[in-house]
Amino acid sequence: MIRAASAALMLIVAACGPGASASPDDAAAAAAEQPPDRFGFGSPAEAAQIGAWDIDVRPDGQGLPAGQGSVSEGEAVYLRRCAQCHGPTGTEVSALRLVGTQPWEDFPASRTVGNYWPYATTLYDYVVRAMPQDAPGSLTANETYAVIAYVLHLNEIVPADAVMDATTLPAVQMPARDRFVPDDRTGGPTIR
Repeated sequence: MIRAASAALMLIVAACGPGASASPDDAAAAAAEQPPDRFGFGSPAEAAQIGAWDIDVRPDGQGLPAGQGSVSEGEAVYLRRCAQCHGPTGTEVSALRLVGTQPWEDFPASRTVGNYWPYATTLYDYVVRAMPQDAPGSLTANETYAVIAYVLHLNEIVPADAVMDATTLPAVQMPARDRFVPDDRTGGPTIR
């Protein structure tokens, strides 16, 4: 269908040109120059292949993998993989600050895990995709849960003996959760 439309368009363009007249042979030659509809390589993606790339985590915890990590395990991961950018306690580097409990309205440049993030599960999604900055996606599920447990503990959100996993992480109540409004728009011209 695309070839036929392209050939017809070329006939029209050729016919409109100065002193040009197109013949059916010209249209056939133009159609032969078009790329094929299929190139004949590759294969359809299988469910397992798609699943390997399907790493999103929703606020309700859907998408969280198996695994677990404690605050103490997270401290070791943090010091080894995160402290070089975020500082040893997560408070030293203002632009990369992770820890802070003052309302973010008081310090707009200091939006931290403790005063801004609405869902703890978002931490998992973000860390697994983007951290550490020099090797995104290199942390295991257990390391990711552990470092999140540690960062949540530094922000006084979970106790020192907390263990994060696919059940406990979605249950964490973030201090800023009530500062966000769910986007319930259904599309179309109506905007809140």
